[in-house]
Amino acid sequence: MMITYSIGEVAEKFNLSLPTIRYYDKEGLIPNLRKNDAGVRRFTQENLGSLQMIECLKNAGMPIRDIKQFMQWTLEGDASLEKRYKMFQELRVNVLKQMEAMQNTLNTIDFKCKYYGQATSDGTEKYVKEDMHLEIS
Repeated sequence: MMITYSIGEVAEKFNLSLPTIRYYDKEGLIPNLRKNDAGVRRFTQENLGSLQMIECLKNAGMPIRDIKQFMQWTLEGDASLEKRYKMFQELRVNVLKQMEAMQNTLNTIDFKCKYYGQATSDGTEKYVKEDMHLEIS
């Protein structure tokens, strides 16, 4: 017998809300999701893999319409391998750009932590502004 999971179990496992999972289903993002005789969704390991991929693609900044396209391509099998490969190559470039932007943000935050840490220790910004100005110049 195949092990299946309830929507509540899946929501907890992926830290998603029930409406979010229902939305994914309604949008056709979870291929082969079955419902029992009472109409209750029952998730298989395959469905959990789909949810994991959806969350990965969302975290990478991919819009739902593109995730839906990817899921449709997976159902096409080998006929869409080139499209999926190209999609992930482009996604990788975009994620690297996001990571660079986030690194720049972190650098600014680190600078401000140092700045305000010193200002707090000195009890004034007067000296730290002078020192930071010398470092930047």
